[in-house]
Amino acid sequence: MPTYEYRCKSCDHEFEVVQSFTDDALTVCPECSGPLKKVFGNVGITFKGSGFYKTDSRSAGSFGSTSDSDRSDRKSSSSSSSDS
Repeated sequence: MPTYEYRCKSCDHEFEVVQSFTDDALTVCPECSGPLKKVFGNVGITFKGSGFYKTDSRSAGSFGSTSDSDRSDRKSSSSSSSDS
């Protein structure tokens, strides 16, 4: 069962509760009987395998591809900025 973290909006009391997915969310603070808010934290992600690259699972010419004209534009703008 997952662990949920709650914070009271009135007294800022924070606590964790182990609840089933089907359980209703808590609404009353056990300390001051004020309203509660469920706190969402970061999720840990683990990448396993030989590596993950920007080009994995993409077809040629999709997102992020650079055309020849874009490359020449970049070269001309970078050379003009270094000339100044």
